[in-house]
Amino acid sequence: MSRLEGKIAIITGGARGTGEQTARLFADEGAKVVIGDVLEEEGAATAADIGEAASFVRLDVTDPESWKDCIEHTVATFGAPTVLVNNAGLLHMEAFVDIDPAKYEQLWRVNLFGPFLGMQAVTDAMQSAGGGSIINVSSVDGLSAKNGLGAYVPTKWGLRGLTRVAALELGQRGIRVNTVCPEAGGPGMRKEFIPDSIDPMDTLSFTHGVIPQNQKRPGIEIIRDIARMILFLASDESLSCTGADYPVDAGWTAGHRLKFNPGYKAD
Repeated sequence: MSRLEGKIAIITGGARGTGEQTARLFADEGAKVVIGDVLEEEGAATAADIGEAASFVRLDVTDPESWKDCIEHTVATFGAPTVLVNNAGLLHMEAFVDIDPAKYEQLWRVNLFGPFLGMQAVTDAMQSAGGGSIINVSSVDGLSAKNGLGAYVPTKWGLRGLTRVAALELGQRGIRVNTVCPEAGGPGMRKEFIPDSIDPMDTLSFTHGVIPQNQKRPGIEIIRDIARMILFLASDESLSCTGADYPVDAGWTAGHRLKFNPGYKAD
């Protein structure tokens, strides 16, 4: 298990959900991992559970000084970072006409401005290490759209555009930049928008109708599917990959199966 042997990674939003599973998988594959998050208690507990291969630092992705501290912590603890996973994000669901501008700005600052700051902050250190890989976690809602997500969707579309510009410019410095577009985000993001009677983890396979078998899989495994794609893009297995989108959505963005057309059922 050494697909990331020698890699030093920063994972934002690494205290729980997709970030946590990515941190655990990275450590299992030989990487040293810095977990950055504003959830200090959860982040520190995750790092402690992973062990010596992980360290926690409080990181507010919207604050340039916080990013500076994170890079300095990484270099002092493990060395210059060679992987950055911009995973921290916020979800908001509300009718478009009812969205408070302050809420819209909050999502923009975390979901889009944060990755922008992170990529700027890590570039010099990553270049000094000989290059590396940046993975920005967008969403299937950065490939299409849904009603109720007027504050969320623009940030995820924007992140894909930012990724392409960064890939074109940072490639000259030996840095690859890609986007992962998952359908199933961390249950912590969804919790406040789901009835109390429903476990958010049980909602992760809801849209996996193209692959019905997925609906029987534990939610944690669907989150790990996202982490596995991030792992691929962080590893040297993806050295020819940059400036691209990688959906992990069980066919959600492929199209629509029409009930009255041929091929609607497997039989």
